[in-house]
Amino acid sequence: MAAQAGKRHPFNILIIGQGGRLQYEAVMFCASLRETSPDFDGRVIVAEPQPGPLWKGDPRIQGDETARLLDELGAEIIPFESRHFGQAYPYGNKIEALRILPEGEPFVFFDTDTLVTGDLMDVPFDFDRPSASLRREGTWPKPELYGPGYTDIWKSLYDKFGLDFASSLDMSQPDEFWKRYLYFNAGFFYYRCPAEFGARFEEYALAIRDDPPPELVCQELNPWLDQVALPLVIHSLGGGRDTLPPGYLDGETTCHYRLLPLLYARESERVVEVLHEVTTPNRIKKVLKEYDPIKRMVYQGRGFKVRDLFDQDNLPRKEQAIRNKIKRNGFWMR
Repeated sequence: MAAQAGKRHPFNILIIGQGGRLQYEAVMFCASLRETSPDFDGRVIVAEPQPGPLWKGDPRIQGDETARLLDELGAEIIPFESRHFGQAYPYGNKIEALRILPEGEPFVFFDTDTLVTGDLMDVPFDFDRPSASLRREGTWPKPELYGPGYTDIWKSLYDKFGLDFASSLDMSQPDEFWKRYLYFNAGFFYYRCPAEFGARFEEYALAIRDDPPPELVCQELNPWLDQVALPLVIHSLGGGRDTLPPGYLDGETTCHYRLLPLLYARESERVVEVLHEVTTPNRIKKVLKEYDPIKRMVYQGRGFKVRDLFDQDNLPRKEQAIRNKIKRNGFWMR
């Protein structure tokens, strides 16, 4: 695929660094980036939410050793203020953190529960046409039996923001089937300007949260708000589902594993190999062992016990079935 990449564009990477699980995932993300993309020459910015009225406690990275290790791995920890979301909706961090990135410089946002498994410099991003992760299930909306269907719900949102609904549809999919409608996982997204993308993402998310169309009256927005607003943002900026060739992100180049038990259960041998390569050095192991799920899954071998529960070539169709089997066997950790 590298031969198809053509002229590459420099870009920055944004991840969220919050105290607890995310700070350790950030270490694994940065270590995997340096291992598999040694020529990456952009900035890696770890956005750190700061204490304030929207947080009950201190959301910052805990412990000096994690911060020092992120610095050694080439990341910059930059603070940001939570103005709209905070504790009530921590997924909003990815929306609010965009304001700290350099205006006018292309960016790629990744969830921290991502491993880089190939060379990011080979990915043929078209930063003028944004997109996001298509590795998702039909998690939203959940139409009620006698309520509005997929079409009415999604169309009400496009109408709210003056967007053309019809051009967002995948007409190869059946009417009232969730894949017909533009829907992404927010595990990654990208664009040419973080200020423009972030302002629109914030505008749409707040408008949906604070003044949803009547068609959303029975729909749960927590934790789905970011994934409800994201396709509207991408569509409004001229992007879509087909602007990035398949096989790169959520493929050979990155893996959004979500949680370590799920990684061991369903991901490729390459992903498991990269995980163990980047967590082996002593300076990294010393920090990661502070977090119990990583210590038990990676360093004490429970991950391979999870892997032995599944045939990776014949996995259950629904993620929930995978989760349930892991839980029944006592290996669920997050």
